Amino acid sequence: MSKKSGGIVVLAGLCALSLFLLSCGTSSSRPSGLLYVLTQGSTGIGNNISSYSIDLSSGELSLVNSNASACPTAPTQNNPSPCGPPMDIVLDSTGATAFVLDQGISSAMIAPVIYSFPIGSDGSLGGSTVAATLTTGDTPVSIVRDATGQFLIAITAGYFPPPTDCPLTGSTSAGFAGCPSVSVYTISSGALTLAAGSPFYVSKIPTALSTVTFTPTGSTTSQELLFVTNNQDIYVCSGVCTPHDNTVSVYALSSSGTFQEQILSPYEIDAPNPVSVIAVNTNQSSQTASGGVFVYVGNNGSTGDINPFQVCTTQNPACTLPEVQENLMTPLLQSCSQPPCNPVAPTAAGQNPTAMVLDPTDNFLYSISNGSNQVFGFKVNTTTGTLSAQSPATQPTGSQPVSIALHPSVNNTGQFLFVSNSNSDNVSAFSLNTTSGSMSNPSTVVTPATPSGLAAR
Repeated sequence: MSKKSGGIVVLAGLCALSLFLLSCGTSSSRPSGLLYVLTQGSTGIGNNISSYSIDLSSGELSLVNSNASACPTAPTQNNPSPCGPPMDIVLDSTGATAFVLDQGISSAMIAPVIYSFPIGSDGSLGGSTVAATLTTGDTPVSIVRDATGQFLIAITAGYFPPPTDCPLTGSTSAGFAGCPSVSVYTISSGALTLAAGSPFYVSKIPTALSTVTFTPTGSTTSQELLFVTNNQDIYVCSGVCTPHDNTVSVYALSSSGTFQEQILSPYEIDAPNPVSVIAVNTNQSSQTASGGVFVYVGNNGSTGDINPFQVCTTQNPACTLPEVQENLMTPLLQSCSQPPCNPVAPTAAGQNPTAMVLDPTDNFLYSISNGSNQVFGFKVNTTTGTLSAQSPATQPTGSQPVSIALHPSVNNTGQFLFVSNSNSDNVSAFSLNTTSGSMSNPSTVVTPATPSGLAAR
């Protein structure tokens, strides 16, 4: 290169500003975009992570390699399944590390773990290290990076069926195992450190989680909330009692990683089997005060719906001053001059809406239907929180989609949506219109057997 040192400094600065790794240097050493696909193989063989480069003008995927193993112990004839299948993948906020959740094998007493992989300059993953080990026999559900990028949060379903002596919600009994839990890990240079108070044992089986930050009314300090959907109450009480299945638990997450359940949590929802959740602060992206904090819960009922909720951050017909002071969660209500106001009807999202994702502007929400083999697109009203169908409202995917990832537009390049299809061994890709949010130009890329989690950067 013939650039002077000043130009090199400027180029390096521009590269550092992008969270999505623009092509700084040659395209061969620095892909424009990257997609990581976990694959579970067949009969325990083939637990790998495939790296794909994304052409940001077309969304076309090109395989970088599938060399990264989600199981550091090589299978043998006597031990053909030394690890469980990889379930979920999360990238740290710098794009330097990938964290992969391994399910473990309870019958073989192989504990679930979270692996840490360094990401190379070409997007490939290096050798893994064990960043965290969960309880042997526990059933991991998912991992999520929190809204600030400081923490990795894991939820587990405990043993199945769970023991009847689980501690009450909020217990942090030392050494207790076998119950559903929420755990917070601090992320630092590819390492995970369990925060004080974790694991946090709960009496309900969690299915999904999402976090959001906002500044409460009258405060200058931001607050982070963690939303966890639950589909079964396992607490056994003496005498006559009613189990509180189908709920959303809400926790306040501190800057040190400790958290506390909010007043009136968990909230019962008027829908069976909540399987996914996503929370959004529409003021955060629009930089206006006209939005709010909204929570969308996907439910696997008879039809499959998304139920909308709001967090009370300002007084309105749906939120009294005490509810605003406690930042309570309430069903999203239709616009009216005074209460009572009718709840906003749930939005159809196909059978088993198992995962959702928002675009960076918070204007568009996408949901995959595991039972209907579709991806649904919605326009988010950033003022009221209501959802309206895009045109077209849906696109077909492969068989049994299980994960969804979005690569945003970078410097006015294309914006793309990716869906992994566990039963057809492929990834569906769609171009996204940055103005309307509509999905178009569907394409399919064949992957190794049984793809699961996805992550894009």
